Amino acid sequence: MGVLSGLEPARVFHYFEEICGIPHGSYNEKEISNYLAEYAKTHNIEYIQDELYNVIMFIPASEGYEQEEPIILQGHMDMVCEKRPDVLLDMEKEAISLVVDGDFVRADGTTLGGDDGIAIAYMLAIAEDKTIPHPPLEFIITVSEEVGMDGAAGIDLSMLKGTRMLNIDSEEEGIFLTSCAGGVSAHVNIPIIWSVPRKEQTYLLKVSGLMGGHSGVEINKERANANKVIARVLFALKDKVDYQLFALEGGAKDNAIPAYAEAKIGFLATQEENACQVVEELKDTLQAEYAVSDADITVSLEVYKDEIPNKRALDEQSLQNVLSFLMVVPNGVQAMSMSVPGLVETSLNMGIMKLNEDGLFTQHAVRSSVTSRKYYVVEQMTSLVQSLGGKLVCKGAYPAWEYKQDSPVRDRVIALYREMYQKEPVMEGIHAGLECGLLADKIENLDCISMGPDIMDIHTPVERLSIASTKRVYEFILAFLKQR
Repeated sequence: MGVLSGLEPARVFHYFEEICGIPHGSYNEKEISNYLAEYAKTHNIEYIQDELYNVIMFIPASEGYEQEEPIILQGHMDMVCEKRPDVLLDMEKEAISLVVDGDFVRADGTTLGGDDGIAIAYMLAIAEDKTIPHPPLEFIITVSEEVGMDGAAGIDLSMLKGTRMLNIDSEEEGIFLTSCAGGVSAHVNIPIIWSVPRKEQTYLLKVSGLMGGHSGVEINKERANANKVIARVLFALKDKVDYQLFALEGGAKDNAIPAYAEAKIGFLATQEENACQVVEELKDTLQAEYAVSDADITVSLEVYKDEIPNKRALDEQSLQNVLSFLMVVPNGVQAMSMSVPGLVETSLNMGIMKLNEDGLFTQHAVRSSVTSRKYYVVEQMTSLVQSLGGKLVCKGAYPAWEYKQDSPVRDRVIALYREMYQKEPVMEGIHAGLECGLLADKIENLDCISMGPDIMDIHTPVERLSIASTKRVYEFILAFLKQR
């Protein structure tokens, strides 16, 4: 008996639990891809598994629907792997632990992967059930969506016949997405010079207790970015304490707002009181500033008792350059849409920060529904980086998904939702990136909409999937497929 046994829809949760049992973070999708290929073989389903590990499945129509046009169902197989600092689970190799908590399924101290494991679970449950009426179905299940949409960019879809698509990669039931922002991942390297450290006490500076979250969906909530916060603390300390910086890191994914960052610094023990005073004062300031968005934010400074391997310190100019960059580089919401009230137009998130052998490395998810504004932000960053002797490289650019004035799929969704729930669905754009834009470039006249069940706090260790919403959305998809 699995943890999710007894939940409905039974087969959806059966497959979701199997998916959760396979480590499938971005760039670690071979095993989950092979699982999907084996599923297709076992169920005698025609499939394609490409060299990137994308999987396409072709499901024959049910009786009476053979002459209907195919419908495409689409989602991605990779998940964002985040965990609490105290969780020792190796998410590259070990399965997450599932918990049923009232109406929610969550993981124990890690992300759940409802984004987008639930899409795959829906597809597999539909494909195996011969009682479900539906036209020919074409499943597109991509890799590496969370790190630049590499799978959608590289997939060959020339063999598909469908032009109508349900993308199952949004997280609010009853809210259907009709457009999304484009994006690019900006990789920054600021050169540094290491020097011999002074013989001083080593301290660990930590920023923790932040909410984190999805850098597109939740960027408008103005949540604290741990990488920016720790830079603020280090800058404030520099004015009061003569310290050296040995190590600095925070965040793991550019599309997740970092909730934790740490630095290892060294200074004379006689300066400890001054340092602690600066940290305490700034902690109080931060807790006041972020009382609504990050109520548990905290900053701590403690003696670091372990040895630092190959201990070295940034020279003075390098430290100044690192702090200058981290303090000045833009982050968060940059512009709101002038055409869609309440929609973020342009933003960026410094999701990864780490001192490496030869420089400070940072990685930023830049998003905008206006392509020129997206690259304007990149140009701003480039100007700053170049002034410090550094280099910025853009990777994984993907286009915006533009709103389609004439959409029969959208019209059918609206009519069906009204019929089933006697209320109006919400149609809106989203600031996060979806694969619809890339796929629309590959499938001529693609008509699509994005939907999904309620998933809260995605990309964070408190991510949770609503059981009741999962059932309702499944029933809605089946009703949509049943239409002629």
